[in-house]
Amino acid sequence: MIRLKDVAAHAGVSVTTVSHVVNATRPVASATEARVRESIAALGYRPDSVARALKSNRSRTLGMIVTSAHNPFFAEVIRGVEDRCYQAGYSLILCNSDDIDAKQLSYLETLRDRRIDGLVVMTAENGAGFLEALSALPLPTVMMDAEPQPGWDMTVVNDDSRLGGRLAIEHLLGHGIERIALLTGPRDHARSRERLSGALGALKAAGLGVPEDWQIATQLMLADGHRAAHLLLANPADRPDAIFAFNDLLALGCLRAAQDLGIEVPQQLSIIGYDDIEISAYLSPALTTIRQPIYALGTTAVDQLIARLEGTPFPGQTQLAPRLVERDSVARSE
Repeated sequence: MIRLKDVAAHAGVSVTTVSHVVNATRPVASATEARVRESIAALGYRPDSVARALKSNRSRTLGMIVTSAHNPFFAEVIRGVEDRCYQAGYSLILCNSDDIDAKQLSYLETLRDRRIDGLVVMTAENGAGFLEALSALPLPTVMMDAEPQPGWDMTVVNDDSRLGGRLAIEHLLGHGIERIALLTGPRDHARSRERLSGALGALKAAGLGVPEDWQIATQLMLADGHRAAHLLLANPADRPDAIFAFNDLLALGCLRAAQDLGIEVPQQLSIIGYDDIEISAYLSPALTTIRQPIYALGTTAVDQLIARLEGTPFPGQTQLAPRLVERDSVARSE
């Protein structure tokens, strides 16, 4: 095994100088540093990451607990996290929890044992046991799709979902569409509550409301949107003119339900989603939606963790602005 002293002998410098180059602990003359790095490459030296972590109390590894990497939205967030980790010289340990409390707790222990420097959590449901264990862990944490937790060494990164909900409704109203149903996602989901607040606020400002049976709380998957849309559209005499689905997967389920029932979109029913996952632009009709800066959510989370590790306090909360993407699934006013 190649050791520091072998690199030092090859480069004609001291072991201390090699250590400063490898660990970036002190500036070294550029010519000397170049010579050391040439020797490292020539000999194939690889630093002992475990020994370095023990010595510096930093592993340069971040952890991420996520609901599921299979959802296109989460996959894009993960890509942002991974890319920023790589750019910053950090490794990432990714754990898919499926929102199961026992798995979340198990992964939390695993990540702690791996001596991670910081943690990103993006889960739709957090059991009491997991939140209690997380709050007791002395680890900088960024949570997404969550509420700020006072007293924790943590921050929250998400989109401004209240604004997004308002933008969706204002777009429909702007095209003269007033009979609007809402597929809201889980009632206890932080972002769903914010989107609902924005949507209802925009309707109230226009002197409108939504019947209780047109506000359907669902999970956020394709099949849930499909089932909910069938309920909304079952009675031809009392159908909404539009459905605002609180994520794009729900909206895709609505499109299929409309197809099942022979309802033309957007001529007979307008549908607007939320997220702007990649497939939304390739549907027929292409989906009008509220675009979250999905990739930027991931990169921002890592940036804030690394800044915190370098001594910068966490901000209380960071909200990124969504925007409307107009395509073909909403009927245009004449």
